[in-house]
Amino acid sequence: MKRAAAHAVSIGLIQSACSPNPEANLKKTLALAERAAGQGAQIICTQELFRSQYFCQNEDFKNFELAEKIPGPSTDAFCKLAKKNKVVVIASLFEKRAAGIYHNTAAVIDADGSLLGIYRKMHIPDDPLYYEKFYFTPGDTGFKAWQTCHGKIGVLICWDQWYPEAARLTALKGAEILFYPTAIGWHPREKKKIGERQHDAWETIQRSHAVANGCFVASVNRIGHEILDGVRGGGIEFWGQSFVAGTSGEILAKASADKEEILIVPVDLAQVDDTRTHWPFLRDRRIDAYGNLTKRFVD
Repeated sequence: MKRAAAHAVSIGLIQSACSPNPEANLKKTLALAERAAGQGAQIICTQELFRSQYFCQNEDFKNFELAEKIPGPSTDAFCKLAKKNKVVVIASLFEKRAAGIYHNTAAVIDADGSLLGIYRKMHIPDDPLYYEKFYFTPGDTGFKAWQTCHGKIGVLICWDQWYPEAARLTALKGAEILFYPTAIGWHPREKKKIGERQHDAWETIQRSHAVANGCFVASVNRIGHEILDGVRGGGIEFWGQSFVAGTSGEILAKASADKEEILIVPVDLAQVDDTRTHWPFLRDRRIDAYGNLTKRFVD
């Protein structure tokens, strides 16, 4: 069989620690994105909610002041950066849509500086130190993919990464790369007993999305041990280890657990066509038999 012509593109993932100062975090992330572009990255993705520390560790109305409009100051800055460097940018933001309506949102910016669109996080967790249901309205954009100057990409956010349905529907939109901006880590008291198992599950489920959909997966996580004032429980120790998986689920590159890094990973998008042809999971799906997937539970 004739192979598809090579289509090389470089992914840049920005893994960093966050301070309590949103403007400093924005400035730092812009500088890291600029550096990533200088190192050859063509599609650059931030970690989840990079402008702040992970405020969802408690329920505090003051944290709604961190939200911003889209378009707004952050997207304006990244649109300018994207146009200057001819790069695609995925920026994860706390969106104020309207009074009382807030979303965990990713803005997708093309290499000409245009805002292509947004994806609003669909699956909203509510777990100890991850009280996101207090802050975020569930997304209503549906699962999307965008044709950018450097390839067709889909974006999902953190808790979305555990759901094969989300990855599948985004892949069915034509996404060649699934990006997952993320903020996930250990509760320090649990790390020794179940930490390795938790991390392995997180990495394995995302690698499985690459296998099942014959596409690349890029997951970018933050680092640092964030202990917020007034929050009990020892905070969250974010585990970093941002990575890119190939179309057969293989790890192409992985960042460290505790260092700020710009992970630059070249990929060949022609492998998507090649993999999907040789492993025709999309061809052999029994769409006539999947109706129960739309039900909460099947007795």
